[in-house]
Amino acid sequence: MSVTPVPALRDRPRTYAVRTFGCQMNEHDSERAAGILEAVGYRRADDPLDADLVLLNTCAVRENADERLYGTLGHLKGVKEARRDEGRDLTIVVGGCLAQKDGATVAERAPWVDVVYGTHNLGDLPDLLARADADHLPVVELIEALEVFPSALPSRRGVRHHAWVSISVGCDNTCAFCIVPALRGPERSRTVAEVLGEVRALVADDVIEVTLLGQNVNSYGRDLGGRALFADLLRDLGDVEGLERVRFTSPHPRDFTPDVLEAMAETPNVMPHLHLPLQSGSDRILRDMRRSYRRERYLELVARTRELLPDASLTTDIIVGFPGETEADFLDTLAVVEQVRFDQAFTFQYSPRPGTDAAEMTDRFVDPDTVAHRYRRLEERVRAHSIAAHERLIGRDVELLVEGPSRTDPARWSGRDPANHLVHLPAPAPDTASAPSGTVGSGSGSALVFHPGDLVTATVLSAATGYAIAAGAARVRRTRAGRAAEVAAAAGHVPLAARRAPGFVSPTTQRLPVVG
Repeated sequence: MSVTPVPALRDRPRTYAVRTFGCQMNEHDSERAAGILEAVGYRRADDPLDADLVLLNTCAVRENADERLYGTLGHLKGVKEARRDEGRDLTIVVGGCLAQKDGATVAERAPWVDVVYGTHNLGDLPDLLARADADHLPVVELIEALEVFPSALPSRRGVRHHAWVSISVGCDNTCAFCIVPALRGPERSRTVAEVLGEVRALVADDVIEVTLLGQNVNSYGRDLGGRALFADLLRDLGDVEGLERVRFTSPHPRDFTPDVLEAMAETPNVMPHLHLPLQSGSDRILRDMRRSYRRERYLELVARTRELLPDASLTTDIIVGFPGETEADFLDTLAVVEQVRFDQAFTFQYSPRPGTDAAEMTDRFVDPDTVAHRYRRLEERVRAHSIAAHERLIGRDVELLVEGPSRTDPARWSGRDPANHLVHLPAPAPDTASAPSGTVGSGSGSALVFHPGDLVTATVLSAATGYAIAAGAARVRRTRAGRAAEVAAAAGHVPLAARRAPGFVSPTTQRLPVVG
């Protein structure tokens, strides 16, 4: 990757803001994009609305992805025009999955965009910016195969204590509803040595929690030596000194082998949380989705998980109204939901994605009112199970990795227990939040110092859908990440709000208006 400053950077440092749409892999790529921009002289904008460059990292999977992108670009057009009236400029960059899918169409629909790049050429961003600056024309560049693994690029993490670690990119599955394989390409794994090297470097830089990323983490390594290496990787990460927590997303039920569950049970720093996408509880619909597992196989995995990891939380993805879904199919899904009782479920009403096989099943589309009614019925049961799962925490002392202030209530801070439950607790007192040392350890009469990245033990008092409420910190285990956050707080840097539950949304995503 070239790190020669683009012409626009030679006079003064310019600022950037990144807005991420979509999944954790996009969050990872956004951190890499931020790292690349900082490597060529940009600085993160204190106010994203005043940034010199705005980068939109797009998603082609989530509902209304097109509308959200083009609505936001419409808003930025007005900002760009106002800037020019003031003698300033705004550089607009669009990358990611939707950019890979739409390509030049992005610049045709929004000619005020300066750069469009895809999923395979993030490392070319400095050169693309230089070309756009020199030519004063939109630069669109897409390539069909990955040239540089994103993890080899510079990174600017949103928080000190957590890092995304990509172990593979692409996907070899052919799910009928999913556009990802067409946009990310076939599965390609990094070597175990590369992953371990990155993790050790991250721990040396104060990271205590990593989330391993892949479209299908269970098949990791199969393209390297003929067999999956994911269980081996988890065990190897258990030997990394200073690494407190390991998480991963997302596995595929078809490729989930017993050795992975055994590695989770036997490796203390691998957290007891499993996100296992169901999509449907109907064997007929699973067959039409080309999911290559069936209901019985899924329930066997759940039973084995609860046998080996009795305290594990289970989360899932479910699609309602896939083409051809009948009431009987939907009842099969509800039956699985009732049997498993997920801690949390991401539920979606099916919407066609151009370029997927399911989008061509127009004669089988389910009436939207029927889909909406089924969705409400599913959501009612999912919420009930989520509340029940969090109510089981009441009275327990849980160790929370502190993420920062709550997004919705500044009087609360947020953290996650080992099973990935979101738990809110009272914020540290203002005089302790930036204290250089203060009372640490344990106690009941004094406010305890803690910062993002510290590990806090607190007693859960109450529960709601998707989160629990705890009493004040009873014990604090300071970490290097927490102490680094403490130094930043003493210097006047306000802690970033906690990542939203339960999808690990990174603070790299800055608060830019989203229209649509």
